[in-house]
Amino acid sequence: MPDSVAGALAGMQDRPPGEHASFLAGGTNLVDLMKSGIAQPGRVVDLRHVALQAIEPTADGGLSLGALATNADTAAHPLVRSRYPLVAAALLAGASPQIRNMATNGGNLLQRTRCSYFYDTQVPCNKRAPGSGCPARRGLAKSLAILGTSEYCIATHPSDFCVALAALDATVHVESPRGSRTIPLTAFHRLPGDQPERDTELSTGELITHITLPPGPFSQHSSYLKLRERASYAFALVSVAAALAVGPDGHVRAARIAIGGVAPRPWRVPEAEELLVGRPATPASFALAAQRMLQGASPSGAKGTDNAFKIPMAERAVVRALEVALSGELGHLTRQQPRQEAP
Repeated sequence: MPDSVAGALAGMQDRPPGEHASFLAGGTNLVDLMKSGIAQPGRVVDLRHVALQAIEPTADGGLSLGALATNADTAAHPLVRSRYPLVAAALLAGASPQIRNMATNGGNLLQRTRCSYFYDTQVPCNKRAPGSGCPARRGLAKSLAILGTSEYCIATHPSDFCVALAALDATVHVESPRGSRTIPLTAFHRLPGDQPERDTELSTGELITHITLPPGPFSQHSSYLKLRERASYAFALVSVAAALAVGPDGHVRAARIAIGGVAPRPWRVPEAEELLVGRPATPASFALAAQRMLQGASPSGAKGTDNAFKIPMAERAVVRALEVALSGELGHLTRQQPRQEAP
């Protein structure tokens, strides 16, 4: 069991040719995939003793989130709550407290779709078995993607955390025997194209070490809105991470918007954000941005329109999330709620 990044990388390299290996952190997704027979690594490199848990300020005034810090510790950290309440809110909207206590930041980025066809090994799935087909396109598509899809896959990315990270211009830092590199979070997850089996831009043997958030003007005005079929422990039909910087004149100085539950990766449209800059922070302006965010959306399913409801739902959710961000309610609540320690 390695106790360093170098040792972990060596564990991935020292294996027979053709043997598939996986890093194991909290295991909240990988273990389920292994039990289902979807993931069958010949070797698992356990990271529990590798020191990648630190959450600390960066030299430029941003924040570094260790890849092995748990989602629970990240959401409760004072610097996350005060500087990036949007991140804390997104993490608290995901999963159960028990899972957040196990799940890690790096693992959250790598969790796989919850598309029912992907998890059913008795039916075809291009993401699980490339070239076998995508029955979801004409099947049960209610929870699936309306943006960024291809003829090969319409699965959605399930993370709440990643939606907030995408909105805040986070960067993913990775290490491999070839050296280190950085990947913008907005480019980290791949659209399916003709290779839906590839979820991210990671290469074989690369290890996420940390995630950095840049300094920004959004700590006072942000919100995370998650719409789902039940109030807890459910993945989003639509979610929105929204952040605003507003001048004394009530006009928007900067805006960030990302949508979850609608695409194979967190959906960000910079042109929609730019539509808000210089305009009054009003529902009318927010509606223009929302329409641009959903431009090009295309439903699918057995009737061809099974998830068409997501288009107006997402547009309204963007407007509502921006309204809540403008009110400053999220920042106030996040800063006021201290972490509750177990007795």
